[in-house]
Amino acid sequence: MSALIGKKLGMTSVYNDKGDQIPVTVIEAGPCPVVQVKTKDTDGYASVQIGFGEIAARKINKPLGGHFKKADVEPTRHLKEFRHLPTTLSVGEVLTVENFTIGDKVKVSGTGKGRGFQGVVKRHHFGGVGMATHGQSDRPRAPGSIGSSSYPSRVFKGLRMAGRMGGKRISTRNLEIIDIMPDTNILLIKGSVPGAINSLVEIVKY
Repeated sequence: MSALIGKKLGMTSVYNDKGDQIPVTVIEAGPCPVVQVKTKDTDGYASVQIGFGEIAARKINKPLGGHFKKADVEPTRHLKEFRHLPTTLSVGEVLTVENFTIGDKVKVSGTGKGRGFQGVVKRHHFGGVGMATHGQSDRPRAPGSIGSSSYPSRVFKGLRMAGRMGGKRISTRNLEIIDIMPDTNILLIKGSVPGAINSLVEIVKY
């Protein structure tokens, strides 16, 4: 298994040998130094903590500064733990895009775009009233009746209603790596991945 932290730069398209146009997401992935290796004996579980993104040492607090100093690693803006990375990795080792190969299937996780407070038509794909009346001729995108009669005399939890949409963690699996550019730490991944431009993503190959 391999894993990297990266930044989504946007989308473009490339052509393969057959001349087919393939939509790809451009991700700047790594380099990611190994900051800590946790084991079951010392920490109760096994994981590997890696960092991403340069940051000046004066911008981090003292506990984090000591954490990086102990690992003898330059401070990074982001830290993530991966439980499936091999604990044989050593602290200070740097993971790069060269840990992946073209054609690998990966899972990409990130925070989806926030859509704000949305109604039921956009949030839950309700059809709306359309041309029907039923007492809602002036509000065709309304949710309609939400409750029952005297029993249970309440609205069930989880009922699909208007509310805040997006801004949640999303994982997309079985995405294919189309190209790797080691000189610029760039991965081209087929299709779209969660998140806005310049948002943080995690790329995992099992």
